[in-house]
Amino acid sequence: MRTLTDIASKAPSSQASGAEPDVSEDSARAREELRGRIKGSGPLARDTEASSSRGAAGRSQAHESAIKHVTGRAAYIDDLRAPTDALHVALGLSPVAHGRLTRLGLEEVKALPGVVDVIAIADVPGHTDIGPVFPGDPIFVEDEISYVGQVLFAVAAESHRTAREAIRLAVVEIDEQPACLDPVAAAQRGEFVRPTHVQQSGDWEQALASAAHVVEGEQFVGGQEHFYLEGQACLVQPTEDEGVIVHTSNQHPSETQKLVAEVLGIPFHAVTVEVRRMGGGFGGKETQASPWACIGALITRRTGRTTRVRLPRADDMRATGKRHPFHNRYRLGIDDKGVILGGELTLIGDCGYSPDLSDAIVDRAMFHSDNAYSLGEARVTGHRARTHTASNTAFRGFGGPQGMMVIEAAMDDIARRIGEDPLTIRKRNLYRPGRQMTHYGQQVDQIALLHELIEQLETSSEYWARRRAITEFNAESPIVKRGLALTPVKFGISFTAKHLNQAGALLHVYTDGSVMINHGGTEMGQGLHTKICQVVAQELGLDTEEVRITATRTDKVPNTSPTAASSGADLNGQAARDASRKLKARLFDFAHEHLYRDQGLDREEMRLEAGHLIAGHGESERRIPWGELVQAAYLNRISLSEKGFYATPLIHYDRNTGQGRPFYYYAFGAAAAEVSVDTLTGEYQVDRVDILHDVGDSLNPAIDIGQVEGGFIQGMGWLTSEELKWNDAGRLISDGPATYKIPTYGDLPPVFNVKLMEGHPNSMASIYRSKAVGEPPFMLGMAVWSALRDALASMTDYAEAPRLDTPATPERVLLAAETLRARYTPWPLVEEEG
Repeated sequence: MRTLTDIASKAPSSQASGAEPDVSEDSARAREELRGRIKGSGPLARDTEASSSRGAAGRSQAHESAIKHVTGRAAYIDDLRAPTDALHVALGLSPVAHGRLTRLGLEEVKALPGVVDVIAIADVPGHTDIGPVFPGDPIFVEDEISYVGQVLFAVAAESHRTAREAIRLAVVEIDEQPACLDPVAAAQRGEFVRPTHVQQSGDWEQALASAAHVVEGEQFVGGQEHFYLEGQACLVQPTEDEGVIVHTSNQHPSETQKLVAEVLGIPFHAVTVEVRRMGGGFGGKETQASPWACIGALITRRTGRTTRVRLPRADDMRATGKRHPFHNRYRLGIDDKGVILGGELTLIGDCGYSPDLSDAIVDRAMFHSDNAYSLGEARVTGHRARTHTASNTAFRGFGGPQGMMVIEAAMDDIARRIGEDPLTIRKRNLYRPGRQMTHYGQQVDQIALLHELIEQLETSSEYWARRRAITEFNAESPIVKRGLALTPVKFGISFTAKHLNQAGALLHVYTDGSVMINHGGTEMGQGLHTKICQVVAQELGLDTEEVRITATRTDKVPNTSPTAASSGADLNGQAARDASRKLKARLFDFAHEHLYRDQGLDREEMRLEAGHLIAGHGESERRIPWGELVQAAYLNRISLSEKGFYATPLIHYDRNTGQGRPFYYYAFGAAAAEVSVDTLTGEYQVDRVDILHDVGDSLNPAIDIGQVEGGFIQGMGWLTSEELKWNDAGRLISDGPATYKIPTYGDLPPVFNVKLMEGHPNSMASIYRSKAVGEPPFMLGMAVWSALRDALASMTDYAEAPRLDTPATPERVLLAAETLRARYTPWPLVEEEG
């Protein structure tokens, strides 16, 4: 019988087997060079050596599409080939924020040469409301207009240019009405997209009344544009059974399948949704990738032709929702040492015009309004305000960052009130023995890890030596001020909607020994597919390169949850492991019965390692190459395919009481950031950042470090440079890279130290005791914002931390500095001569 090596050496060409062909010697050389970096030298090699005992899972390995990414071979939606008669879609968008559509004249649009179809609300055969959880999101405007950029109609033409020209010919008459753009005013009027929710622990009013000090404050936390490199896009193809296949850049294929089917009025099984990869998502493609798929599917069904929908950047930014802006208020009672006794927090989320995911997002903001600190006896209230803007939606952190900001502001304010360093106050208020219960009734585990992590970073970042040096510098420098802050992160991992905490996987082993895995998660650059391949390779005792991932498809793994809530690897990794272990058990049973029947080898001692089935130990050890085992199983009619499933245990939450255990576990982290601020211009720079982050036993240290670095920079951008601006009429004017500033390479701190916490596996039974890493690092960016406040506070000899709304642009920093200078500097900075 041939071994796996023999089979591989005689395998057909890579093109025939479905593998990506090499396009040049350069790409082959690049692949070998990358493998050499990972296996040979440098930090990746050190990570590999440190985790070598764990097998395929736990090693630093390159992203499964890394070579395709850097050589331009990775196919995104616009790279997919389509028939020459494919149609191109452009959208007619509302020019006003609020009003009633009184006339929509499309006759001239339809008459333009090259236009094939024009559709509006009356042309939808099925559901017209595509709200993902609650109703409120019409696919096209019927009469009421709720924001600038809402879709009025769609045009399909032979070319994208023709479609764009055609939309300008529409006659649109609107009875414009006043628009509400202020979430605080909306909340005061009781204009909400969903009911207000309250979480409470103990007698918060008594805690305030008996406290030695009461500190209070408020802040505005700005929103954020997802700014994925690949915008909203899909390609819809007709099928012979009057269904559609939707290729889409999408974080939630099953939801898109459902909505497309409902809009078309056909069964779910007539719609197949496929996602190979996204050029970024960050939450912007969890619910808001579906409308474009629905529109494309409508046109495909009406015309019988393949349809391409691709939003130009400006249309994308106007038509889709952002991270929720929040208005936060706090009133906390503290003792003489600055320890929180209790109080109240109020969070107002700007939800835009419809519910979308706002109920869960504001809930998560409430869950995380404590960050890593015990609030004592506290009440947290969350409002969901309705405004006339695009419906705000999921974004990395899902409300958690906005909730954490309120307590981090309070920590700085308490420190100035008490006259202590902010880090001292933060450490005193951390969850600790006797104060481990959150305001929503979940006990915080691994608090020793939280304290140890902060202490390690405190030492490695040389916090106190730098604090002394910075204080001395600020005393001698009247203009440029330096600031330093060390802030923690505690982030809950799980979907707060219990039913979403499930996943499936489908595993195939072919007769040459090669392995194919499919699962319900989607790849948006975060390395999920790579980690799933590592899990399967680990379970089957193979090299990761022998396991291939396939595109996420609704006809392979059905009824999937979105790739969100940092749960992609947790859920889908467990499902893939379940499938692998079921198949492995079947192969062991077969081998024990048919291959080792007369050798007296123990079934329980069988294992798969290094491409072999191994039975027994020492002199009685027997080995069969993986390829031979698979072929023998096939010839004996043993199934080589298996499905896996996983549902997260323990989690629950009662909205009526505001109490429960919404998270399976918590991930921790901390960042120390140092900044320099020019108080005469507001300009500043980030000089140094040190990060220590908890990922349990990492599935892939190289990928996890990349996630920590990227998450931090994205969080820093949210809090510093990424400013969304609307004019008084409700039109988004920061609608492109010229007016919306994401961080660039030049914004990286010149000293950027990132390390993963070691020796602390997850206390819960997660996949190989790892922890999620997608969202928690985002909130590490709060250290930069707190450091800016620290630098400004030095203008008052650290007596006051100024209010600094976000994003903390140079303009906002300058205004804060001017306010402090007017209050604390009665004389000019430079005396006039004479």
